[in-house]
Amino acid sequence: MPFPRASQALSRFTVLDLTRVRSGPTCVRQLADWGANVIKIDALLEDGGGEQPGGPRGGSDFQNLHRNKRAMTLNLKDPKGLEVFKRLAEQADVIVENFRPDVKAKLGIDYESIRKINPKIVYGSISGFGQDGPYHKRPGFDQIAQGMGGLMSVTGAPGGGPMRVGIPVADLTAGLFCAIGILTALLERDVSGEGQWVQTSLLQAQIFMLDFQAARWLMEKEVAKQAGNNHPTSIPTGVFKTSDGYINIATTGGRIWERCAQAIGAPDLVTEPDYATAPARSKNRDALNARIGALTEKKSTETWVAELNAAGVPCGPIYSIDQMFEDAQVKHLGMAQHVPNDENRHIQLVSQPVTLSRTPSKMAARPPEFGEQTEEVLAEFGFGQDEIAELRQRKVV
Repeated sequence: MPFPRASQALSRFTVLDLTRVRSGPTCVRQLADWGANVIKIDALLEDGGGEQPGGPRGGSDFQNLHRNKRAMTLNLKDPKGLEVFKRLAEQADVIVENFRPDVKAKLGIDYESIRKINPKIVYGSISGFGQDGPYHKRPGFDQIAQGMGGLMSVTGAPGGGPMRVGIPVADLTAGLFCAIGILTALLERDVSGEGQWVQTSLLQAQIFMLDFQAARWLMEKEVAKQAGNNHPTSIPTGVFKTSDGYINIATTGGRIWERCAQAIGAPDLVTEPDYATAPARSKNRDALNARIGALTEKKSTETWVAELNAAGVPCGPIYSIDQMFEDAQVKHLGMAQHVPNDENRHIQLVSQPVTLSRTPSKMAARPPEFGEQTEEVLAEFGFGQDEIAELRQRKVV
């Protein structure tokens, strides 16, 4: 039975989605938004009830994570349910899960078990700390990964103690990296004809996201510290008060610093010994920021953003989330998109940040209700109506 696709880019791939909460659904959302046939497996318990960790199904978080998918119910703890899943897996291209590493083996749906029935399967796994090693059985949580991954030690004001980032960055990046790994494995499968196991973890993702801060330690043995709103190496870069709010100003070299000083009406700062060179500006950053702030407070945010950008100095307002979505450029980019649905519900979600010229992504289908397409999906995989009825009677689906 045809269903709306978000894109044609990945329309030839079928994905079985065993994920929950955030990191796994983030991964699968990437595949769904580019048109893969994603089937979300809603966990069905022996009593026929549903298990739905990760927030209410009608809530904004769930809606944003699970658009462009279909859903079916399945009790994987029932031997018949396991049999059904393996029949689905025989025809699938991708399976994605973010159970704790030992759970899938106990269920009998781990990579080694599935590859025996489908050697072409690309199997994506996200965990807290990895599939093996001393911490592999620990439950994963974004804030734990932020702390262990070093991010909280470089976030926040100097001396203010560790500070988490305002979004679940470890969850989100682990999901994105898993999606990249899956797409890479699918490309490689075109050559080898074989699938493989794609693994990542919240901890690995968070460490990778440290980027140059991690490289500073590995190469130069420098331990980065909290710098608040100041850039750790490009000075002056940070937050400055205006007459009606705040702005970000970024200078990334001597020439931009000269243009900045000129634009704020203080060209003499460039020749002062304390601010003339990058090392001097770094040493005296607090005093320099105070000098700049005394000037930026005299004009409005809108004025400074216009004047500094006109002068070739990177500058932007600091928005609340509602203000951000009202910005002209954000609207132009279409970062908020309505989701079509037969119920005429108001569903507006965050769009993909990447555009493709021939096969763009779009909001094609609202998130599915619990097990909404169970019969439809089973029929597509070759299950007969009598078989489906028996599965329902036995509370397998």
